[in-house]
Amino acid sequence: MEPMRPWQPSPSADTDSPGASPITVDDVRALREQFLDFMLGYKFAIDEITTKINILREDFNSTHEYNPIEHVGSRLKSPESVMEKVQRKKYPMTLAAIRDNILDIAGVRVVCSFISDITVIKDMLAGQEDITVLEERDYITHRKPNGYQSLHLIVSIPVFRSHGTEHVPVEIQIRTIAMDFWASLEHKIYYKYRGEVPPNLRSDLAQAAEVATQLDEKMEALHRQVDRTEPTRTGPADTLDLRRLYNSLVTDSSSGVRPAPTLRSPEL
Repeated sequence: MEPMRPWQPSPSADTDSPGASPITVDDVRALREQFLDFMLGYKFAIDEITTKINILREDFNSTHEYNPIEHVGSRLKSPESVMEKVQRKKYPMTLAAIRDNILDIAGVRVVCSFISDITVIKDMLAGQEDITVLEERDYITHRKPNGYQSLHLIVSIPVFRSHGTEHVPVEIQIRTIAMDFWASLEHKIYYKYRGEVPPNLRSDLAQAAEVATQLDEKMEALHRQVDRTEPTRTGPADTLDLRRLYNSLVTDSSSGVRPAPTLRSPEL
């Protein structure tokens, strides 16, 4: 992965070191600006991934009878959250260590209707030439002890900036509506109790996770019963003869041909 900026503070600038020079206001300002620039690369990476997913969603709406992508969300960790995690994990407090070890700074969540959609979306994203899958964590086949289910992909995507190209990691979570509903509720409960959730609530959450799994399985079975046969295309789009379409769109005033309806792009 390409470095964001070549400058790094010298270890001798640490005020805890004997005889070290104190850090000035200008030093702090330079560190802050560099760190914010570092974080900006992750913001751009989120933009790249969400653009790709939105293109796929619009393409499905235009050319298929069924769209597996229900909605897309994203989040960027705050600088404070990133540095707290570095401190908690006891990684070196450097940009290089953050880049190599904290792989969930940028996150994108894709929510779909059915379990089978998860594999479809994963394959479409992994098959794109500029996306490299670094790691896959299947919490659907191997559910977490608390009931959490989702497919996590850590991918690397190039971000083209004014000073060069950066390969930035992004965590993509793909899950069904039922999985997302459960995860949202679980997060709210754990946040309210600051991680110290009473045993009765933990038990109820585990039961709710099982109910969500049963719902997903039932919906998947119903989904497979629905005929989603799409119209067969007559041939490759590149070789289509568009002369008949052209003739239907133009007006021949000399022959009195009635104007054809205007050809319009699909509504966004």
